Amino acid sequence: MNENSEKDIEAGSHRISTELSRNLTLLHVTMMGVGMMIGAGVFLGVGNAIKVAGPGGVILTFSLNALIAMFTAMSYAELSSAVPKAGGAYNFARIGFGRGTSFLAGWMEWFASSVAGSLYAVTFALYTVNYLSQLGIITAEGFQLILIEKAVAVTIACFFIYINYRGVSETGNLGAFFTLGQTATLLFIAAVGIFTAFSDPGRLENFKPFMPNGWDKLLITMGFTYVAFEGFEVIAQAGDETIDPRRNLPKAMIYSIFIVVFTYVGVAFAAIVGVKNVGQVPWEWIGSFGGKGFGEAVSQLIPSYGNILVTITVIFASTSALNATVFSATRASYALGRDNMLPPFFAKLHPKKRTPYIALLFTGLIVIATAAFLPTIDVASSASMMFLFLFFLVNLCVIRIRRNMGDEMEYGFVMPLFPIPPVCGILIQAVLAAWLIHMSYIAWIVGPVWIISGIIIYHLYSKHKATITEDEIVVLKDEPIPEKKDFRILISVANPANAVSLAMNCYKFCKAKGDKTEIEVINMVPVPPQVPLSEASKYSQAGEEAIGEAMLYLAPRCNFGSTMRYCRSIARGIVSAASERKADLLIMGWQGQKKKGFTLGSKVDPVMERAGCNVALFKDCNQNKYLNVLVPYAGGPNSNLAIEVASIMVEHDGGRVIIFNMARPGEPTQDVDAFIDERIPKINAPRSLFESKYAISNKRFDTLIEEAENYDLVIIGATRESFFKQQMRKSLPEEFALHHKKPLIMVKEKQQIKSFVNRWI
Repeated sequence: MNENSEKDIEAGSHRISTELSRNLTLLHVTMMGVGMMIGAGVFLGVGNAIKVAGPGGVILTFSLNALIAMFTAMSYAELSSAVPKAGGAYNFARIGFGRGTSFLAGWMEWFASSVAGSLYAVTFALYTVNYLSQLGIITAEGFQLILIEKAVAVTIACFFIYINYRGVSETGNLGAFFTLGQTATLLFIAAVGIFTAFSDPGRLENFKPFMPNGWDKLLITMGFTYVAFEGFEVIAQAGDETIDPRRNLPKAMIYSIFIVVFTYVGVAFAAIVGVKNVGQVPWEWIGSFGGKGFGEAVSQLIPSYGNILVTITVIFASTSALNATVFSATRASYALGRDNMLPPFFAKLHPKKRTPYIALLFTGLIVIATAAFLPTIDVASSASMMFLFLFFLVNLCVIRIRRNMGDEMEYGFVMPLFPIPPVCGILIQAVLAAWLIHMSYIAWIVGPVWIISGIIIYHLYSKHKATITEDEIVVLKDEPIPEKKDFRILISVANPANAVSLAMNCYKFCKAKGDKTEIEVINMVPVPPQVPLSEASKYSQAGEEAIGEAMLYLAPRCNFGSTMRYCRSIARGIVSAASERKADLLIMGWQGQKKKGFTLGSKVDPVMERAGCNVALFKDCNQNKYLNVLVPYAGGPNSNLAIEVASIMVEHDGGRVIIFNMARPGEPTQDVDAFIDERIPKINAPRSLFESKYAISNKRFDTLIEEAENYDLVIIGATRESFFKQQMRKSLPEEFALHHKKPLIMVKEKQQIKSFVNRWI
């Protein structure tokens, strides 16, 4: 066992035992999401969006951002229903991409939520101080006024840091109260705006021109205000503290998006139609106030008590959002500490409050420092940029996890039209992040600096300290071939009984491929789910014997390496090893037994579908010589590999390979001889080995079963259909493989594009 593996196992068996309190209902988490979204989006976003993109631009900005947010919200909903625990994107990246990427996800998540919290504190301060100035209570101007605003921002941040310290019940109840208050007030403003437009249709002229500064400005305003739609991220953080999280987390995410988009569009509409007789173009007048433009517009819409109404709404909205973001950021850093990605004291819980108070302390420092020292626009842009990076990664994670681990997950929600939503989210978020440079250069400095600092911390600390999780693939013993030559074969052995026969067949490929062929043997240790990894050695004896048997046969004959690994999913471990080792061919044994819910088996199906290399599945191939080999041929994409494998397995002295084509009555047959003539120069085999044979039959399965009885070995290409489709309708190759009782090899040739996607996504 190598040194790193021993450290991992030791760390895994001495993890800090922590448990958060599970008290949050569907209402609580929905209101936390809504509260995080309706914070600065309306109050800072409306005025600045109108200034940049015009009256129509602000409506489209919020509407389109809601659509884009829904793409990512569905990714969060699916992953949160499968991994309902504190950590959010950090957990998803840990499962999908491993330690390094997951640390960056948690690192960005922590900073993004903290910066968003500081934005909401600043929003509260701007509007509150402005209202007190109008009342004459505050008379300061210039730099003194800025200092007062900063002091108020820091004070309100400290208050809600204390609320989070008090416990999750206080956080959820207070957050729900403030969120319900803000939403009711904003919907009232929207209703007044709609009533005003009906009673005075001339106000709709305020929307002309609809997009005065051009459609390209939408990308700027969408990027700037995207922070207003990140509420599903805080919901994902509440997995450990939510009642029935697999059902309630996805519901809360979807509900919150719908609530917020109707609120945003309604109040933006009200702000525009509310302005009249201001001495200049209405939208330009609103935009001239920047972040305070929304408040000025509402004062025009509701002259008698508009200012106090906006101030009350700001108090409700910004504080509920501040409360939610502090909660989210704290859980992100808590998750990093829980897995030793950050020092373990980040995961310490207060003995009475059951809150991660150390993580909260460091989160509070970031919130306070950002609110005190960064300009407002740059704070908002920095938060948006970090969330865009984070959501980009989460959308990649949902694709990779569904693809590689879908059969391992217990989903409470599965998104429709997969993978269209996450792909659309990825493309659009990349464009918005790039366009943010037009709004804030500082954001494109702060964001990358934070990421680079995270990379440094990971390599100096987290990489060596992180504990393993049950989803990881852990190397128990590793003696790899350091440098890949021309052709590498990965052979998966599970027990000593068939290790030698697989090794003998594998050696035939070595001889055919030449001296620069190498073999690596892999064994996946089958540790039961309830057993800790520290006990993995108790289950490794059979694998060690199997590797030993294969080594005795192969080591004297060819370049040989071996690896023994642990993973809860044996199939995923094999696919990962094939990718990591850059295998050209994967050889596996198969007992011919079908498991319910799978076509060939729970281990075989995922490997055949996901492996990024050629795969050869051996069933009952214990003979030394094969004289009569049958290759069913239908012109499919695996035919080239099938005929090549046949040329390797058949005895060249006295053997023959029959390429067998079947067609239904009235259908044309394939030109088998033309296919053979085309492939012979590429596989370095004599033409005399190969013969063609044809059959016409309506019962193709029965005909193939009958024909195969006359041969020592059948080599058949696997179907290209996904195994989901195979469950819907029977596939001839797989059905034949299950019923044929003699030696059989099923092959699947890699697809170049699909192989690239599997390796990287």
